[in-house]
Amino acid sequence: MLFYIFKRVLLMIPTLLGALTITFVVMQFVPGGPVEQILAEARAGAAAGDASGYKAGRDLDAKQREELMKLYGFDKPAHVRYFEMLGNYLQFDLGRSFLQNKGVWELIKEKLPVSISLGLWTFLISYLISIPLGVSKAVREGTRFDTLTTFVVLLGYAIPGFVLGVLLIVLFAGGTFLDWFPLRGLTSDNWDELSTLGKIKDYFWHLTLPLICLVIQQFAVVTLLTKNTFVEEIRKQYVLVARAKGLSQDRVLYKHIFRNALIPLVTGFPAAFIGAFFAGSVLIETLFSLDGLGLLSYESVVRRDYPVVLGSLYLFTLIALVVKLVSDVLYTVVDPRVQFGAAGK
Repeated sequence: MLFYIFKRVLLMIPTLLGALTITFVVMQFVPGGPVEQILAEARAGAAAGDASGYKAGRDLDAKQREELMKLYGFDKPAHVRYFEMLGNYLQFDLGRSFLQNKGVWELIKEKLPVSISLGLWTFLISYLISIPLGVSKAVREGTRFDTLTTFVVLLGYAIPGFVLGVLLIVLFAGGTFLDWFPLRGLTSDNWDELSTLGKIKDYFWHLTLPLICLVIQQFAVVTLLTKNTFVEEIRKQYVLVARAKGLSQDRVLYKHIFRNALIPLVTGFPAAFIGAFFAGSVLIETLFSLDGLGLLSYESVVRRDYPVVLGSLYLFTLIALVVKLVSDVLYTVVDPRVQFGAAGK
């Protein structure tokens, strides 16, 4: 097992380098870099009649453009910038944002509360509901309950989260009908004045609609995976033998079936848990004015804020690779029959 882990760690290096290299190379050919963004904003200020913007737009000649290129390091050859970036990343120095004048680490930490709130509760709610529902569907396979819940789950999965979000806003957030839920942020303006219980209520009050949009997309996958896994186990020979011995349905289900059936779900926990934080919906964050990591990544790509794009990519790819390794190791813990480092594999 230790040798297998060592090999996997070594394989992470070319994977990480490949992701960074491809992204870096693509960025060299994408028009409209950060310097062009600053020039465009200066010209927009001049067009709006702002005095400073007008002066900047008029006086930004070739010399000043060269100064901007030097400021952001674009006066150096691409290969020099590439190896400098790798050297910084080895020290976990993700650099500074071109357009926000903040460290990338600082920006990520600012957005984490939103992503953690959405990711953690989406993960917990979806799994706490979907697993029991999937087990119930497996036990009642072919019944009216199974058919009806499958229809409801797939119907929810078929509705895009953004469309559902717009519908919920129209119905419950000051749209055409009711005004029950807020539309901005995770807390109200009077957060500091609220009691502890009031803060908890306010926090979940703001999260209700975004979580509905995110959770409903997870139900179908987890529920049907749970159901199919349990159905497969229920049909195996050892279950028939256990029932032939006179064991009760609950004893067969929870003592014999449960552990084997949950292996695919348990081993997927780390990836699902971490993925829920860093794979938030940009559309949902935009729709409900939630400034999280998804929105940060999207805006960085649009505005060509290369340090944020590459720094976020480096961090998220590294986390994904580590989590994948943890999932594989966890698989051997849950199912000792699996030996990744066995001879011949």
